Formats: sequence, structure tokens, C-alpha cells
Amino acid sequence: MIEQRTRELMSKGKDAYNRGEHDSAKKILSELVEIEDRNPEAFFYLANIFHINGEIGKAIKAFKKVLQFDPNHTDASISLSVLYNDIGRYEDAKKIFDKTSERVKKAKGPSHGIVAEDGHINKKFSLKHSEIAELYMTYNRYDEALFEYNKASSLDTDNLDLRVKIAKVYAKKGFVSKAFEELRKLKNEQPGFVPARLALGILHYGNGNVLEAQSEWQNILSKDPANAEAKMYLNLSKSATETTI
Repeated sequence: MIEQRTRELMSKGKDAYNRGEHDSAKKILSELVEIEDRNPEAFFYLANIFHINGEIGKAIKAFKKVLQFDPNHTDASISLSVLYNDIGRYEDAKKIFDKTSERVKKAKGPSHGIVAEDGHINKKFSLKHSEIAELYMTYNRYDEALFEYNKASSLDTDNLDLRVKIAKVYAKKGFVSKAFEELRKLKNEQPGFVPARLALGILHYGNGNVLEAQSEWQNILSKDPANAEAKMYLNLSKSATETTI
């Protein structure tokens, strides 16, 4: 009976978390750990909620609980390392990072080199920083968002979308020339990367450069005539008076 109840609570808690209803998820998961205080999955979701709410001490404690019950929980290890790094406990952060990296290497076998494994871990770190950046963006805290997006991008250089997001934050902050610089650099490096051209077109249009904006969108359509976004923006540019990035 207890096992069935804990499964129900876990399912409800995860659903609430995934819908962004963090207060509701917190209540449900807290009830769960009252019933079963050795559930690593419940503590992991609670830890993430604490982190989102800025309750760093509680988040650290919850992530440590996860690792107490499941020492091989990679995401919890990385999240804890990120938190330690953010509060200046660099030695603790590095210790956890190195231990996790070593474990992943062993799990994947000797054929995988350390560079590949570090890349795997770094992408996990990048994802966490990106999630935090998006949270800051919802509250218009652009400086903190920019800091986190830059961290995320440096850890996962293959994720080009992060560079577009960085440019958008610069635009939100009013640093339009810096936004242009970021997008032009990305476009030159990756001419076929559509999101960069879309964003550059919107930025041009928002600054009254209608012909330049249309040129970016037409370039996309010349290679992908079915691109719905480029079509929409091109049509809007003929009638709309203002578009923001």
C-alpha cells in the first residue's frame, strides 16, 4: 500500500514539476519523502526546485541526499558540482567533477578518450547553466542570464543556439551593436545556421534596416522555400511597423 502511494506521489510530483508548477511539486515530493526518506529521485526533483528558488543550502543538502542513496547519479553529481562552483567552493566542485568524469570513463570503457568524456560532462554542466539562464530571463534579470548563457556556451561550443540566445540578451539590454556583432560572427562561421539569420533579420528590422532584414530571410528561403518563420517575417516586413528580437 505504501509502495503504491509513493509511486502515485512520484508521478504527480514529476508531472507538476514538468508543468513548471514548482510549489505544487515541492509539496507533493515533500510528502513523499516523509513516507519514504530514501528515494533518490524525489530528492533530485526537490533539489532542483530548491535551486530554482535560490535556496542553495537546501539544494546542496538534497543533492547530497541523492548521492547518499545513489552514488552513481550523474546529474545530481554535476548539479552539486555546479552549485559548489557558484558559491566559491572550487576544490569541492573539482573533486566531484573529477570523480564523476572518472566514473563515466570507466562505464564507457577504455576505447573512449578523456577528451570525449570531459565533453560529455561539460555538456551536462552547460545544460544546467542554460536552464538557470532561462529562469533569469523570465524575471528580466539580463545580466545574470548573460553570465549563465556565456558559461553554458563555453562548456558546449557545439550548441549554436546558445550563441543566438546570448545575442538576444544583448539586444534586450540595449547593446544592439554587440548583438549584431555576435550574430554576424556566428553567421560568418556557420552560413547555413538558420536561427542566426532569422535573429539577424529581426534585429535589422527592429533597427529600421528593412532591406538587410529581407535579405537575411530571402537567403533562408532560397535554400529552404518551406521555412515558415522566414516566410512569416518576410511578409510581416511588408506591413508591420515594429518587430523585436
